[in-house]
Amino acid sequence: MKVAIDELRAVARSAIRAQGFNEADTEIILDIIMYAQLRGNNQNVIKLLGAGMPANPDAGSISLVRETKLSALINGAWNQGMVVLSRATELAIDKAKAHGFGIVGSQRTNSPTGAIGYYARWMAEEGLIGFVCSGSPELMAMHGSYEPFLGTNPLAIGIPTAEAPIVFDMATAAIAWYGIILAQAEGETIPEGVAYDSEGRLTTDPAAALAGSIKAFGGYKGAALALIVEVLARPLVGAIRKEDGKKLDWGNLVFAIDPELLTDDLASFQAGVTDLIQRVKRLALLPEVDEILAPGERGDRIHERNMAAGEVELDERVWRELNAVAASADDAD
Repeated sequence: MKVAIDELRAVARSAIRAQGFNEADTEIILDIIMYAQLRGNNQNVIKLLGAGMPANPDAGSISLVRETKLSALINGAWNQGMVVLSRATELAIDKAKAHGFGIVGSQRTNSPTGAIGYYARWMAEEGLIGFVCSGSPELMAMHGSYEPFLGTNPLAIGIPTAEAPIVFDMATAAIAWYGIILAQAEGETIPEGVAYDSEGRLTTDPAAALAGSIKAFGGYKGAALALIVEVLARPLVGAIRKEDGKKLDWGNLVFAIDPELLTDDLASFQAGVTDLIQRVKRLALLPEVDEILAPGERGDRIHERNMAAGEVELDERVWRELNAVAASADDAD
């Protein structure tokens, strides 16, 4: 079904408020969720359904653990991941603009950070090269095992160009966790070969996959990349575990680089990247290929179409449940 963007935004805002967030945090979370929704990314309003991502009533004030002119470590004080990573991204941008480079880690969050391409794009739109990686609970198996151990461990890179930024955003898992959640909500199966059930058998049943584990993309290479993200988003930023070894918090890392550290000026760098992409698009195509797309270009086009239409396609069951969550906020008021 088609839902007007303004209506979806209003209902999603109420659904976020229903989960206990204040006005400022609600707007941050809403922007990131709508970014995903309008670009066809599965880190969208599905996050607000079911158990959702309720605010932690024991959350404290976000603070700095340590800081230098180039770096900072943030204690998220158990606030929502999108709120904490937004603070980290803003700080990395400030440091990179002042000193050419900024790296910021965050610890002590207990919820997802959403589509991390949002943060990478934010940095690219500020004329910086941005890198983001995010940890998560034990959801994915290491290559050679079916036991959930790694997070889905996404990473994103944003690069400024003379036109739209290049935004590379991927989970190191064969399927995003919320891709499985969305399939279950819509009554669909998941692709073959991307997840195990709890006994280590490959499954296309979302419920069985949620009780089992996700495979890494690309076999041992994807698993190795996921392990590297695990290092950057956990030991490096001081993420912690429970006594039984299970993860207790989520860690994140973001860094921003001013291209002018190595290039004559931003404009020449942007022109060089734009020329590179244009050359890629002129390459000879395989018979079954109509066009080569740059990273993020598919999402850009979906966003443009949705904004031009003023509405977005949404599963009817998802829309009904989202309205039910939003109504609980109205009832509380």
